[in-house]
Amino acid sequence: MSTDSDRRPWYRELNRYHWFVFTVAALGWLFDTMDQQLFNLARLPACSELLGLPPSDPRVGTHGGYATSIFLIGWATGGIAFGVLGDRIGRAKTMLWTILIYSLCTGLSAFSRSIYDFAFYRFLTGLGVGGEFAVGVALVAEVMPERARPFALGLLQALSAVGNVSAALISLGLGRLEEAGELDAFFADRLGLTSVSAWRVMFLVGTVPALLAILIRRKLKEPERWQSSATPGTAKQFGSYAELFGNPRWRSHALAGLGLAFCGVVGLWAIGFFSIDLTRLVFRKTFEAEARESGDVARDQAFLGLLFSKPGAISDVKDKIQPANLLGPETGPRDAERIYGAALELFDKGETITPDTVLAALDHGTKKLAPQTDDERRRRDAYLRGTVTDADGIAEHVERIRKRTRAIGGRLTHWAAITSVMLNVGAFFGIYAFSYVTHMVGRRPAFALSFVLAAASTGMVFWHFQTIGDVFWMIPIMGFCQLSLFGGYAIYFPELFPTHLRSTGTSFCYNVGRLVAAAGPSALGLLMSQVFGDKNEPMRYAGVTMCGVFLLGLLVLPFAPETKGQPLPE
Repeated sequence: MSTDSDRRPWYRELNRYHWFVFTVAALGWLFDTMDQQLFNLARLPACSELLGLPPSDPRVGTHGGYATSIFLIGWATGGIAFGVLGDRIGRAKTMLWTILIYSLCTGLSAFSRSIYDFAFYRFLTGLGVGGEFAVGVALVAEVMPERARPFALGLLQALSAVGNVSAALISLGLGRLEEAGELDAFFADRLGLTSVSAWRVMFLVGTVPALLAILIRRKLKEPERWQSSATPGTAKQFGSYAELFGNPRWRSHALAGLGLAFCGVVGLWAIGFFSIDLTRLVFRKTFEAEARESGDVARDQAFLGLLFSKPGAISDVKDKIQPANLLGPETGPRDAERIYGAALELFDKGETITPDTVLAALDHGTKKLAPQTDDERRRRDAYLRGTVTDADGIAEHVERIRKRTRAIGGRLTHWAAITSVMLNVGAFFGIYAFSYVTHMVGRRPAFALSFVLAAASTGMVFWHFQTIGDVFWMIPIMGFCQLSLFGGYAIYFPELFPTHLRSTGTSFCYNVGRLVAAAGPSALGLLMSQVFGDKNEPMRYAGVTMCGVFLLGLLVLPFAPETKGQPLPE
């Protein structure tokens, strides 16, 4: 039996079964976080495609926030339900069901046809994702030797970054295939599909963790601590919220943990993970500027000139390229998109398509296409009147635009993946660093330091992020600071509750915190579209505004007990 004076590294205290339990729990949580991160990487292109809107449209960000909120509600709902089951029927059995649910429902997301069924599948996935954390940390906490427990839990949480990086590498590979056109070719040759987006393939890959359930079913045993506590005839109420809140000590612990989790979860899911979307939006401007410099604006004008000069030609191209695929002469204005969009509306109404009818439709048509200022009208008219035909035919122009769109999409997927990798490289070291900081100074001081650093680093990223080089230093710093909080949750929450309430209490803190925090992504989306929608880059202003949530965590710490050096309560 180890003591505080034991000088051996903590991992030397573990036997083969300790390592087996740790490996299974770590893989379960690693794959769980991989599925989470696949969603973060796929959210913007998925919502853009399902809504039929360009990624820069504020409505895409708003619906992305809604989908994230629905995912978090499912996460919280599943976490609360499976947390109770973890105490009542056992950690291993519950882990089996959570892994099966989040794996299979992630695969369903690949078949989404609208933003509504996409959000529904994310809710179902959240049910499984939410339940895995509480039973996993309860299992590890109860099996590990006392001195090794916080370090093992910290490493368990740190390995979640490996799951996130795995998702990023999947995205990276698919982005390259999408950019080269090989993804379309693969599905065209084998399934006869003309176009398959990378985000759909990402979700299909997310079904792989279901295989882990076989290992759990065959070899994982319930912890001896739980089995002895669950002996028939005991008066303990396993997984009972009545007992959790009926006892003043457990109630105060639960509410303090809830407050801590709320601040970190909002900070990560409503701000930190949206840095991937910020990367896409910033770099899209860069890549489109490169296309402008190569002369694509004039070629897109030529395409419109040809299209409007040939009656009926639009029927051959309307399903092949979207309005957002065309480039205007400037980064901000969307002249080409508005002109082509108006032409499509005229076609759908069966009206004649000429430059004059398109301009009339723009002046008197739908609000989303109508110019807002005289300057916009002059710029749009000049763009349309300046169209000239060239040697290329309409089909050649369509293929050129499709190729450019595919290439930009692939490059954005590539850099979104790199951003995710760098975020999680920082996260791995931040989470594991928390294990040592809390060992030296205690749980509450470690949380206080992490909250302050998370607010500062996140504000820095959203306000100053500009270049590809920033991906390699700003993003890891933010990941280190933000995700260190989650190392604290894995270590701290199991220390707050007795064995018969450990999974329930941990799940309450983490998942009710997530349920309350589900409003965060929607709040970010509304800030972007309603409050800062008139700004050039509304996501920056919304992100910096939301950073205040980290500082709320400092107000919770005086009510949180210090558990450093104390055994798990029974």
